[in-house]
Amino acid sequence: MIRLTLHVTLVLIGALATAGCGRTTSAQTSPGETGTRTAESIRNVTAGKLQSKTLQRMTVQPGRVEAFEETPLFAKVAGYVEEVSVDIGDRVEAGQILVRLCIPELQDEVNQREALVSQSEAEIQQAEAAVLAAQAGRATAQAAIRLAEAGVARVDADHQRWQSEYARVKQLADSGSVTTKLADETLNQARAAEAAQLEAAARVDSAQAGLAQSEADVEKAGADLRTAEAKLRVAQAQLTQAKTMLGYTEIRAPFEGIVTSRRVDKGHYVQSSGGTNSLLTVVRAEMVRVFIDVPELEAPLVDAGDVAVITAQADGGRQIEGKVTRTGWTLDAANRSLQTEIDLPNEKGLLRPGMYATASILLDQRDDALAIPVTALVREAGGDFCYCVKDGKTVRTRVALGLRSGSEYEILDGLHGDELVVLAHAESLRDGEPVQVLDPQGQ
Repeated sequence: MIRLTLHVTLVLIGALATAGCGRTTSAQTSPGETGTRTAESIRNVTAGKLQSKTLQRMTVQPGRVEAFEETPLFAKVAGYVEEVSVDIGDRVEAGQILVRLCIPELQDEVNQREALVSQSEAEIQQAEAAVLAAQAGRATAQAAIRLAEAGVARVDADHQRWQSEYARVKQLADSGSVTTKLADETLNQARAAEAAQLEAAARVDSAQAGLAQSEADVEKAGADLRTAEAKLRVAQAQLTQAKTMLGYTEIRAPFEGIVTSRRVDKGHYVQSSGGTNSLLTVVRAEMVRVFIDVPELEAPLVDAGDVAVITAQADGGRQIEGKVTRTGWTLDAANRSLQTEIDLPNEKGLLRPGMYATASILLDQRDDALAIPVTALVREAGGDFCYCVKDGKTVRTRVALGLRSGSEYEILDGLHGDELVVLAHAESLRDGEPVQVLDPQGQ
């Protein structure tokens, strides 16, 4: 029993001696002191000078590839399918006829409208001829007025001559130089000239009335012509409408693309565009859109033109460089995210609508930024701090942080780059603590 107790005692003494040797600084006794004092333990830290580098803030989000344009095609008019010229997977050109409907009544309506246009054109020609005739009648009436007015001048002169002759003969008759019978005959001639004068005036009035009638005929002919022209425009508009409706019997490709769905065959009766199922669907293939939802915290940093890298797993992980084309600007109320679109060329058709993709968007970049690792920071409500090593002790230093890039922050203020900064486990240190730098970095 005594031997066993002695053995345990020796083991404990050896363990204590070993533990004492593992301490960084042992207990020391100052000269002249009767007691002992334990010195502060010195912590080993990793420290170094900060480096200037390019810092980038990225957001990596899942996305989906969609066609740049996707158009379901419906029938505008009801009818029977006469021909379907494409199937799924076919490439089509803009304006190419894809489906043709048979609607004979629309062709009949076009023929009727064309006949009405021809009738209106004939009525215009008739009205134009009536205008010419009325204008000719007006010219005739104007000539008749001029002729009547000339007759008035002639009979006025004749009336004045017989009036003078009658006055002269009457004077001679009163003096007995001529017979009374000659005076009476001269009076009758003067009265006849006066009657002719009245007749000429009546002819002028009649010619003027004829001119007024001719003017009215010209106005009526002009109105008839304008009416015929209006009827022609109406007939032409109705013909255009009928041709437009007939044009709907041919369903054409809205753009160059690929047919992705077909739900119609020859002989089917299709309703006018009120159906729920489209006849065909055409997508534009040479360009695609990548839709991603950026979280709320990063949404304010996304702008059109930001550099983006798209990776599609189905495309073998190939990286495609692009740029943010547009954003929805407002956040989706359901998930508080910003819809962002990236347009990509797709001439070879390697990206197909429906594929999943990953988008890496460069939100911000700082060139020649002084970078500090997150592990070197102490973040508190009162500010951000790090610990520098000076004269073997820690110095608590306030810093202003900028852009974060992965596990590093940009230093805006507080450090110049020549300080020796503790790079790890900074949160466990305290100001003025003695430390020993192991494997200094950046020296």
